[in-house]
Amino acid sequence: MNVTDKPLTLINEFKKFALKGNVIDLAVGVIIGAAFGKIIDSLVKHLIMPTVGVLMPGEQGYLGWKLVINGKDIPYGLFLGEVVNFLIVALALFFFIVKFLGWVMHSKKEEAAAPPKPTAEQQLLTEIRDLLKQGRG
Repeated sequence: MNVTDKPLTLINEFKKFALKGNVIDLAVGVIIGAAFGKIIDSLVKHLIMPTVGVLMPGEQGYLGWKLVINGKDIPYGLFLGEVVNFLIVALALFFFIVKFLGWVMHSKKEEAAAPPKPTAEQQLLTEIRDLLKQGRG
């Protein structure tokens, strides 16, 4: 084995790993998830929390909600906005994974419940096993 063969082997191994369908699917999922997160973040920051801010007292809406302790601000309104953001993302993921993918996985479980018909080789091996058991008894 040459010294130059090893880097080529590493490159080939990396290509096999990086271009596998699962890795590409994961990358697409991460990109779509990031875009979805931005949409939800915008929904919470620009629609939901300002609407809550209109209903609740304060000049700046939820952005102005803060505690002042020893002259230092603790902006709990921003935290509440992030909590609402998380809850909406979690709810959307729940519906997608449990309701949508759960339905797909449920149908796959039904398919997997019926065992496949044994091949001719498996049937022959089963017969041989049964004959050997009978010969011992």
